[in-house]
Amino acid sequence: MTDTPRKILVTSALPYANGPIHLGHLVEYIQTDIWVRFQKLRGHQCHYVCADDTHGTPIMLRAEKEGITPEQLIARVWAEHKADFDGFLVEFDNYYSTNTPETRHYADDIYTKLKAAGLIEVRAIEQYFDPVKEMFLPDRFIKGECPKCHTKDQYGDSCEACGTTYSPTDLINPYSAVSGATPIRKQSDHHFFKLGACADFLRGWIKPPQVQAESANKLAEWLDAGLSDWDISRDAPYFGFEIPGAPGKYYYVWLDAPIGYMGSFRNYCDRNGLDFDAFWDKQKAAQAGTELYHFIGKDILYFHALFWPAELESAGYRTPTGVFAHGFLTVNGTKMSKSRGTFITASSFLQHLNPEWLRYYFAAKLGNGVDDIDLNLEDFVARVNSDLIGKYVNIAARTASFIGKRFDGRLGTHDDSTNLESEITSAAGTIAEAYEQREYGKAVREIMRLADLANQYVDGNKPWELAKDPANDTRLHAICTTTLQVFRDLSIYLKPILPKVVAQVEQFLGTGALSWADIDTRLPAGHSVNAYSHLMTRIDAKQIDALIAANTQSMAPTPDSHSQVRHAEHQQHETQPTMDPIAETISIDDFAKVDLRVARIAAAAYVEGADKLLQLTLDLGGETRNVFAGIRSAYDPNDLVGRLTVMVANLAPRKMKFGLSEGMVLAAGPGGKELFILSPDDGAQPGMRIK
Repeated sequence: MTDTPRKILVTSALPYANGPIHLGHLVEYIQTDIWVRFQKLRGHQCHYVCADDTHGTPIMLRAEKEGITPEQLIARVWAEHKADFDGFLVEFDNYYSTNTPETRHYADDIYTKLKAAGLIEVRAIEQYFDPVKEMFLPDRFIKGECPKCHTKDQYGDSCEACGTTYSPTDLINPYSAVSGATPIRKQSDHHFFKLGACADFLRGWIKPPQVQAESANKLAEWLDAGLSDWDISRDAPYFGFEIPGAPGKYYYVWLDAPIGYMGSFRNYCDRNGLDFDAFWDKQKAAQAGTELYHFIGKDILYFHALFWPAELESAGYRTPTGVFAHGFLTVNGTKMSKSRGTFITASSFLQHLNPEWLRYYFAAKLGNGVDDIDLNLEDFVARVNSDLIGKYVNIAARTASFIGKRFDGRLGTHDDSTNLESEITSAAGTIAEAYEQREYGKAVREIMRLADLANQYVDGNKPWELAKDPANDTRLHAICTTTLQVFRDLSIYLKPILPKVVAQVEQFLGTGALSWADIDTRLPAGHSVNAYSHLMTRIDAKQIDALIAANTQSMAPTPDSHSQVRHAEHQQHETQPTMDPIAETISIDDFAKVDLRVARIAAAAYVEGADKLLQLTLDLGGETRNVFAGIRSAYDPNDLVGRLTVMVANLAPRKMKFGLSEGMVLAAGPGGKELFILSPDDGAQPGMRIK
């Protein structure tokens, strides 16, 4: 890793302006913010921009329902989103909107260049049309009876009851979710981007380090399956940008959403005198050596690692240096649930808990892969109280008062009889590399190991005992000085994660803003520190209870909503499942016969002709296995790729009509949507045996 100053532009995916920020969103923004803060701490020029994604049918319809304009709606939601991000200390250099002149300019520019390159084709397609609202209907705005299981009120793209995917035209008795009218089929001219024509370029691009290894595998599968032309237009009425030379046709929101990165940065450059082209023009970016990184969720990998680089390359712009995908958030081991109170909004969390607690916990769980992470609330309390309070903050709390009371707030000479300080500073390279590679969990584990050494040093020297005899003052002064020195260094290591706490540390130690380079310096004898005040409190379990209660939606039935009654019963079943009886006792020898292994899901796909099965390719760290798993009702294949799970590796292969199944993945739950595959803890690697 070089110390040569770098020029870096970083983005996070744009949140849609149609709902609040929740903890699942924050995994991405906290992950990105930590990386950006680390780069700035190292002295690099790093710009972090983002924006609200503001176009599309849902925005238009919600504004109409509220009796306001779309512009009024997106302005209100922008303020709500910005307040949430500020509350979690996510420090954008510019947080903008896609409904801006800058984004429109670059959308038109890219579209025009793609058209000139022969990559835009106009052709007629048939869609459902709402005769009452006089609008074409997106798939999610069409509902009807599932053609497979005949469950009513299902969306136009997939059935939530049986998991079947289909075309809206396959629905039985379809109706418009907007007006309730029966839709009619109607033709319209649409504009398509010939993505398949970019396949050769993409095949060379979708490799590490541009994307992670797990992402590269999935992207290659999509490429091998063939890339369809991408419909990039929508018909009026639509809230968005009208396509030049095509009256009544608008850019599909996914066309101009990533272009919002360019729009936000253009706005930032214009206000700060920066050279936009040095980061986005293909030739100038190469000459300037600038870097561009996108942090995204794995669910939008297709858009960011296929469509987006293909558009940029074809229009003469630079492509990303890296696209970093992350997994989803579960809470207490399951998907976030409004009925359980675990679908937690950012604003609600801020009303009950310290945001830096969550920043630290997420950092402790995050690696550089696409695995999901779990917010286990019991573990959250234990880890924050143990690590941040019991280890980190405790270092200063145990010695700072002696400096203030016995030595007039001035540091003394350092204790050169110990190698503690050198052990702390020598870890700088390891911790920096972990941050750079987005292996925050590794960085946190190393920092807490060092914090343990610091506390052992305090325990071994017992300053509270030395303070009883003034004859020990020289020794007491040196021990407390050394302790505050290593506390400062640990604070530098934690600054990307805990910016607010470390700002308090900087004020207490009187150092000014600390940088990574300060690791190599010592606080001199005679340096004045300010009075110490407590930096952080413990989490009380009652705070967690209050948070859950505040986010639990009442599912009580209403007189006019029979469907809500059924939903309430379903949620009650989720919360209080009936436990299967324990099987008969076996010996340890019986258990030892079962070879359980950690496996990474390298690929996942639907099985044609099978209602319940997904076909999984499992990586065991040296070999792969083909497994058919009956989990289709609970999982989308795209959500599984890259995830770690547990498999029975020595199960006899089973020949099925779809192929050979070479093992079994483990899952819990009664079935249907209530199936949960097992995932090992952080640090487990494919091929490891479970004992």
